[in-house]
Amino acid sequence: MRKTVSEYVKMIFTVILVLACTCFGALKLMKIQVVESQNYEKETSAQTSYTQSIAPTRGEIVDSEGKVLVGNRVTYAVMIDKALFPAEDEEANAVLLELIQILSEEKVQWADTLPISMNAPYRFRMDTTEEELDYMKNIIGVNHYATADNCMEILCETYHIDERYTPRQKRMIAGLRYAMAQADFSVSRQFEVAEELSMSTVTELSQLSMQLKGIVINQIPERRIESGNVIPHEIGMTGPIYAENAEEYLEQGYSLDAIVGISGIEKAMEPELKGEAGVRTITFEAGEVISDEITTPVVSGNTVKLTVNSKFQKGLQKILENFIDTHEGYKDENGEEMNSGALVVLDAETGAVLGEATAPTYNLKNYSEHYDELLNETGNPLYNRATLGLYRPGSTFKTITATAGLNEGIVDGSTTFFCGRKYQYYDVTFSCTGYHSNISVARALMVSCNSYFYELSRLLNIDKIAEYAEYYGIGQNTGIETGDSAGYMATPEKYESLGIDWTVGQVLQAGIGNGETMVTPLQLACVANTIANEGVRYEPYLVESVWDYSQKKCLKTTKPTVASRIAINSDEVYQDIEKGMIMASGNSFPSKYSLTNLGYDVAIKTGTPQSNNHYQDSVFIGYAPADNPKIAFSGIVEGGEFSKYMIRSILELYDEIYGMTEKETDEQETETKPKKIREDS
Repeated sequence: MRKTVSEYVKMIFTVILVLACTCFGALKLMKIQVVESQNYEKETSAQTSYTQSIAPTRGEIVDSEGKVLVGNRVTYAVMIDKALFPAEDEEANAVLLELIQILSEEKVQWADTLPISMNAPYRFRMDTTEEELDYMKNIIGVNHYATADNCMEILCETYHIDERYTPRQKRMIAGLRYAMAQADFSVSRQFEVAEELSMSTVTELSQLSMQLKGIVINQIPERRIESGNVIPHEIGMTGPIYAENAEEYLEQGYSLDAIVGISGIEKAMEPELKGEAGVRTITFEAGEVISDEITTPVVSGNTVKLTVNSKFQKGLQKILENFIDTHEGYKDENGEEMNSGALVVLDAETGAVLGEATAPTYNLKNYSEHYDELLNETGNPLYNRATLGLYRPGSTFKTITATAGLNEGIVDGSTTFFCGRKYQYYDVTFSCTGYHSNISVARALMVSCNSYFYELSRLLNIDKIAEYAEYYGIGQNTGIETGDSAGYMATPEKYESLGIDWTVGQVLQAGIGNGETMVTPLQLACVANTIANEGVRYEPYLVESVWDYSQKKCLKTTKPTVASRIAINSDEVYQDIEKGMIMASGNSFPSKYSLTNLGYDVAIKTGTPQSNNHYQDSVFIGYAPADNPKIAFSGIVEGGEFSKYMIRSILELYDEIYGMTEKETDEQETETKPKKIREDS
């Protein structure tokens, strides 16, 4: 039967409709299977990443020979890592209890800050303050009136610590849970359960690592004092970040639980010593860890190498302590003999600190254990007299007054003033220690003639004396890395600030180092070194160089820094001063302390200034060899006499460690090596 045209049209329309529906269905299905399934996958496979900071190993501090003074030792701590810790409380509680039982058997103290008794019926611990109880109740979410039992009920409910556990076991689990909450335990922050683990404990926990999910053993670098009797005040200490400094450290990228330098080299060289923290990144997907990697490697801190030789420093300390022990000093107002002092030795060519001794002193190894005793001990051993102690310079200051007079043309080497023991200034009579008749500058330095320097001070006036004192660094910080006292110069302005009248004659007292001029032993050593270098003053420094942690690569070396230069108008200025100081080295020394038979000249100046405690101190400065200075030095003994008797021992110690003079060979000329030419550029 033949189909009509209308039937063909209907058939074609039907086919087109079916095809259209099929295509629409296919497109819809494709959208569901491809496009929407991709969105679904994104939703169901959302990944979350967390980071943990990895603390670096702090750099070491070593002496000039590379001997470790402060280093690190590895200790072991057991931590809980939330990324690996069971998410279900019931499983997590079982892990915590097993961990606690292992630590208990090993007699290891674990973190437990919950102020509730260990056994039921539960009670608040007797030594807990109201503030601590309120803090705990706030953390666990109970009201102020809650009892210890109420607190335990809430903790057990919160962490699903159920009836399978005994009351004591509940308390142990709850205690660890509370400590974890206190510490803001999170994926980004591991929780330390116990530290200082023995190897037997580490071994046992490692063997059970499969069943103790989330329990990890970390190696913790701990600061270790290797030589605690080498410049302990200058080495300094590390400690936690204090609240008042927290914001500053946070801005620098520190974590609040970081250990930082809080004094001495540890603080001054913090940027070099701290190292760079690493970053561990943990990625989760659908609640499971899919990636755990170190995304930023940890970088150990750099090693700081000091200018101080351990053997020389220990010898210097012994010289000072032996002198104090064997030479009777003055007694203070309580009748106790003075037993304090300081020595400083600098490299005359650079200003590097070769040694600093202060007495009494302490050992860094015993600092924490005996802090309270040290704090209350006679003489204050925690006080660094070498850089912080302020003393009158006494007659050592006459070298500064001499510099001003000679360089300003007020006097020359042949100018004499009369000394008849008494010196009249207006209506005030001053005294000299001797009758020196007509005396010139070199001999005046030798015999420490007050009358000569009274007259020179009068001619100079206080402004000029203060100007030269400033050239020598008086009243200024020296620039040493660890900081020091600036001291001050006796001037009318200073007297006014101290509430003291500036009277007739104060200029004369200032010119001989009395009055209200205060300096540190380090500043005095810098004065000696400035004379040794004919008016060039170097900044003292303790850090010789900075190396990578392994001490294989030098990163930077300290270069000598000139703090000031005196524009010298005549070569004779320092020739006359040095002549007088060399002559002084032959004054009144018993044979065993003599400085005249060492094979080279020594330039010194001594002083016996009056102390504010109504006794006199004994002070000296100097350098050697006089014609080619290798070292400059200073010393002070509080309430003592004859501190200059230590000078020979200092020079012999230096010769033993470093060699004072160059050894001559057949090829070398036997002429005396000329003194280093002063650079004025």
